[in-house]
Amino acid sequence: TLLMGAVGSQALSTSEQLAPVPRGALPGGPESFSELVEQVKPAVVNIAIVGSAPARARQPQQAFPPGSPFEDLFRQFYQGQPGMRGPGRVPSNRPFRAVGSGFIVSADGFVVTNNHVIERAEEIEIVMQDGERYSATVQGRDPKTDLALLKVAVDVALPYVELGDSDAARVGDWVLAVGNPFGLGGTVTAGIISARGRDIQAGPFDDFLQVDAPINQGNSGGPLFDGQGKVIGINTANYSPSGGSVGIGFAIPAAMAEDVIDQLKSNGSVQRGWLGVQFQPVNSAIAASLGLEKASGALIAEVVEDSPADTAGLQAGDVILSVDGRHLDDSKALPRIIASAEAGSELDMRILRAGKRRTVSVEIGRSEEAVAAVGPQSDELAQG
Repeated sequence: TLLMGAVGSQALSTSEQLAPVPRGALPGGPESFSELVEQVKPAVVNIAIVGSAPARARQPQQAFPPGSPFEDLFRQFYQGQPGMRGPGRVPSNRPFRAVGSGFIVSADGFVVTNNHVIERAEEIEIVMQDGERYSATVQGRDPKTDLALLKVAVDVALPYVELGDSDAARVGDWVLAVGNPFGLGGTVTAGIISARGRDIQAGPFDDFLQVDAPINQGNSGGPLFDGQGKVIGINTANYSPSGGSVGIGFAIPAAMAEDVIDQLKSNGSVQRGWLGVQFQPVNSAIAASLGLEKASGALIAEVVEDSPADTAGLQAGDVILSVDGRHLDDSKALPRIIASAEAGSELDMRILRAGKRRTVSVEIGRSEEAVAAVGPQSDELAQG
């Protein structure tokens, strides 16, 4: 079988190999990323799975012309991959193998990756950078954010990396992606943060970092590092009209992932807050009709009966302007704020009703809805 126990006799030294990279190691126009790569690479792993149903992600068409030296490599890699277009596609009732990336976040063997990498896996194998192999189990997964946490049973300390402050990351900052694209483990790509807060219709809490570091098939679940060697994102998808990388990749911010990872580690699942409203964005026309200076906030279209919103007295037609002092420049921020709130906690909402502003205190409930799968990707968005 694919799964194997650990081989080799000595763990990598976390103190020696994962020492913090000095601040300022990546000034504008860095001469080399080698020091940063040496520090973080031991904690990045390849993930190989065996399953019996096709994964949701598409595999791109071969991007090389006939006779290319890469033709055989890509043919071997894609042979048997689910979703492969053209001749040789494997029927859905046959086993398949797939690859992805991940990174270790604790010395005792917790590994972060994307949910779509392992969601249909029956066997999971973790391959370290030095070739050491471990079998892994799923500690928990969260399809709504496309995150999963694996556990490797080890009796030695493993090298690991820490999550950084993605909220402090700015457009234009250097970033480094390490992963397993096309099965080529230990691949490093570099670029900058191109944009923040991207919604690619992958799920209800989309807030992606956009990067121009090349992200390809197999990079999914791998880390996106800042200049200090901290993980500020989890590489998840790329914009790919042709099947290849065009320099537009997307990563889940560490700020969103941190709470999910902590809950998966503690409970094996994620609990979220619930408000109980249907809402729509406030566009310029709505803002003008309501006397708002700019288009912002979330317009309540419907209040669910007996929900926390209903109990607090929120009404259809109210505009939620801020939550606990956090201004809603974009209505998409509302579900992220509510979901991150603990059940039973109270949030003060500044609302606009009939031209007057007021504050309403809402006791947040617990979401009991079944966890939905990540929404369908567009034809031009592929999971990394």
